[in-house]
Amino acid sequence: MIQDPVVSGAVTGGAILAVAGLAREARIAAGPGVETIQAGGNPERLRAALDRRSPGDLRAVVSFGIAGGLDPTLRPGDIVIGTHLDADQRFPADPELARRLSECLTDAPDRVVAGGLVGSAVAVMTVADKAALHARTGALAVDMESHVAAAYAARHALPFAAIRVVCDPAGRALPAFAASALTPEGEPDIRAVLGALLRGRARIGEMIRLGRDSSAAFAALARCRVRLGPGLGLL
Repeated sequence: MIQDPVVSGAVTGGAILAVAGLAREARIAAGPGVETIQAGGNPERLRAALDRRSPGDLRAVVSFGIAGGLDPTLRPGDIVIGTHLDADQRFPADPELARRLSECLTDAPDRVVAGGLVGSAVAVMTVADKAALHARTGALAVDMESHVAAAYAARHALPFAAIRVVCDPAGRALPAFAASALTPEGEPDIRAVLGALLRGRARIGEMIRLGRDSSAAFAALARCRVRLGPGLGLL
């Protein structure tokens, strides 16, 4: 059964809409002045959910979560503040929002860089595909939600920003099972992971490496969120 996208924390008076792919990302983003929306890592479902969301009480749209590294100098846990987003077209990030995000993260314990992001309708799994995407766009990282969020913001003349934390680095491929390891609600699908192990589509070593990368990324994302404060530092 197809599940409805999850929207939480709706407030009146001008909220920041945090657009995420995973339930865990949305839980981290949530807080005063922030409404979250996520659709289980499915860009089409996310687009449909945003189309149903009236923009009237929003102040800004922020893409928030983890991402795949494209720049080979970035490591798991590095924070990318988007200056622009490339997909079918280029979407600039609002420079004032980007500046405020950067200010909030001054002296953060994690590395913070600013640069381009790229949106993809599918997971970018292999080292070769990451390298080709980096060569073509110059983007620092890739995710599956930022382009959807940026297009929604552009349609409704809302300021757009993006803050993404590198999970899998450019030099490391995502294991094949990762593309189907989520439930429709955006939670880890333990049964799918165990099935991949039993069918030989996943290796213990791959799972351990991905777990370490994910732990580093989510820990940095949580630290980042604490520093941003109410409204992701943008209210």
